[in-house]
Amino acid sequence: MRALFSYTGLLLAALLLATACKKTRSTAVVTMHQLEGTWLNSHEENGGDTLVYRPQTYKFPPSRGRTGFRIEPFSHFEQFDIAPTDGLTDRPGTWTIDRKLYMRITLESGPNPNYTLQVLDLDTVKHILKVRRLPERK
Repeated sequence: MRALFSYTGLLLAALLLATACKKTRSTAVVTMHQLEGTWLNSHEENGGDTLVYRPQTYKFPPSRGRTGFRIEPFSHFEQFDIAPTDGLTDRPGTWTIDRKLYMRITLESGPNPNYTLQVLDLDTVKHILKVRRLPERK
């Protein structure tokens, strides 16, 4: 009888622990379709080498400007940079992604035309995309 209570107690503790754990989205299940759309940098949420992006429909706090990008089907990519007049200027390019969730960006012109983003997290419920820009290999 004592063993039954011990087993039941352990099972209950395990269930409570499992339900209390924060569920994180595995980057292994991110699809290209989920990445499509216009993403703007939420610079207030950036931390360390992690860049945080939110959909353009997100209610951002006031800011002088936000960089970002648009990911479209068939490898179409558009990067948004802050223009000299505080507006946005767009730079077209292409994108590809591999199984390890490294997005290779190739822009048609401008400074730093090629770079790689590592997708760290995509939460479609909280509408947040976290990436790390990797240094270019020379």
